[in-house]
Amino acid sequence: MNKLEKLAYRLIKKDYPLEQFYALLQSIFGLTEDPELLYQTLLARGFPLAQKDDHILLKTAKTPFLKQEFVVVDIETNGSKPEFSQIIEIGAIKFQGSEIIDRFESFVFAEEVPEYITKLTGIELDDLAHAPGQKEVLLAFKKFLGDSVFVAHNVNFDYNFISRKLEQLGYEKLANRKLCSIDLARKTIQSERYGLEYLNENLGINTLVSHRAYADAFTAYKLVQMALEKIPDEIITTEDLIKFSKSAKKTKKATKASESTSLPADLPSCSQQS
Repeated sequence: MNKLEKLAYRLIKKDYPLEQFYALLQSIFGLTEDPELLYQTLLARGFPLAQKDDHILLKTAKTPFLKQEFVVVDIETNGSKPEFSQIIEIGAIKFQGSEIIDRFESFVFAEEVPEYITKLTGIELDDLAHAPGQKEVLLAFKKFLGDSVFVAHNVNFDYNFISRKLEQLGYEKLANRKLCSIDLARKTIQSERYGLEYLNENLGINTLVSHRAYADAFTAYKLVQMALEKIPDEIITTEDLIKFSKSAKKTKKATKASESTSLPADLPSCSQQS
């Protein structure tokens, strides 16, 4: 359990008076850290804290999931590792309940798009020639995201890639709560496979385009909407939903070859990944 998860775990159990919250921060992040600065940094990174009656609370532990703002995200990259590659397109949909609130979509300037990426996504180098740079796009996306719950199909890939690129640019990593649509689908939808392209076709979502950022974000959004209709009655808050999704098990049945170059068709649950 990383430090952010430890903090969330403690705040799910109870709210903390401000001074006790500062002590909690120091116990988790280190006694030498300035707790007030840590608090402000966590807010800036998207960790959903709020202050009420001199107590600090975790908003996602209080908010019913149907009233929670989620942002479904998909990125296209010119390689699988953020140390050696970059984002070339990002798409996102912000929603609450069944209502889409806002959308985000942008190419990102890059100097290289390998042939296999063009074959997979249809994105060519010319498409990126006049696109805004990585810093401009990521800061705009971060503002769009706010402290919403970050949702993606194989959430660790998109979340960690964006976080690493922010860090490379000299900014703090994301600290948003996150939800994996693979795990949520495994808990609520019967399917032989859980790759996004497969579910798009077999659940009748029928988004016409795949392996493009906004199109895949929209498909994942529709998938999440289907899943939310099948959530057990005892799941009330956003944190309940996150915990419920993390209990998904990896399927053991062998499946066909990969639907993409980076993700196996028989996807493990996100909670089983780093």
